[in-house]
Amino acid sequence: MKVYLVGGAVRDKLLKRPIKECDYVVVGSTPAELISLGYQQVGNDFPVFLHPKTKDEYALARTERKSGQGYTGFICDFTPEVTLEEDLVRRDLTVNAMAEDEYGNIIDPFNGQADLKRKLLRHVSDAFCEDPLRILRVARFAARYHYLGFTIAPETQQLMQKMVAKGEINTLTKERIWLEIEKSLKDGAINVFTDVLQQIGALQALLPKLSNKWDKAASNQLAKILTNIQHEQEPIAIFCLWLQKLDTADLKQLSDTFRFPNSYLDALMLFNEFSSKLSTYQATSKVVLTLFDKTDLWRRPERLKLFLRTFALLGDAENVLAEKLDQTAKKVALVDVQAIIKQGFKGAEIKEQLDILRAKVIEEVFGNSFPS
Repeated sequence: MKVYLVGGAVRDKLLKRPIKECDYVVVGSTPAELISLGYQQVGNDFPVFLHPKTKDEYALARTERKSGQGYTGFICDFTPEVTLEEDLVRRDLTVNAMAEDEYGNIIDPFNGQADLKRKLLRHVSDAFCEDPLRILRVARFAARYHYLGFTIAPETQQLMQKMVAKGEINTLTKERIWLEIEKSLKDGAINVFTDVLQQIGALQALLPKLSNKWDKAASNQLAKILTNIQHEQEPIAIFCLWLQKLDTADLKQLSDTFRFPNSYLDALMLFNEFSSKLSTYQATSKVVLTLFDKTDLWRRPERLKLFLRTFALLGDAENVLAEKLDQTAKKVALVDVQAIIKQGFKGAEIKEQLDILRAKVIEEVFGNSFPS
């Protein structure tokens, strides 16, 4: 039995990037042997095991044979006779098809190190086209390593385009598509991810409403904004900025199609409703108060904070306005409802008086900023 570090950990180690997780391939072993050594099998039909101490993933070397359409239609062979090279050849990109043995030696049968130096994302073999999920993965890698100058090899991009034209991408589940989108939001340049999908026709197939409004100007505008945000900490904010050009009907259709997480959809609906209204020329005390009400400032202040952080990224004027809105929110939240009740107001009258007092506070903070 031999164990090799494989995939992303080897790639990122060579790129001198932080390694987030380690995956291993085991050659010359069986499920029974690994279980006897204390490894825990993940699932029943797939030869992946968790290390008894580190919980890292160890997969038996395997080959795959296409048995149906989509990314799940494969028959696996993971007998002890499967070699390391046979396992690596089934992988998507040459930079992901390298292994490292226990002595630190790199096994690189498909010239992944050379492609790292050339900053090239190139498919390993024609087996690439058997798995449509790889279209999204390559787009995500192009976005993640864009800052290093990586590009997709022309032959790989052509292959991706052919896969889209054949309709393979339509076999992906909406949940799997969303997972790749969310990873790309956290990776960094979601605009590059979108550019790649647009270039090969996948954006029109997956997100036609966005495809119709996506161009070089939109990509460049988003790229400029993204330089001022920490991606892993603010994926929801990036999501809002990415889809800010879509109207309410478009968003509802997308939500029905992809079933976005509620936290993402909620933030996006609020952002698209209020970001255009809250310019220095359009903001009014009524609009501001409505924003506070819809974000439920009174019970869920974090929703307004997320909106303001996202809104501030749109430009210098929006950043100034976001700071003023934050100051206003803190003062408006101090309006005492109990004092209103003590004055004898009841039922709907309480809300009416609250709105009057809150609007007054808003106008006091903004002064003459609102249009007459």
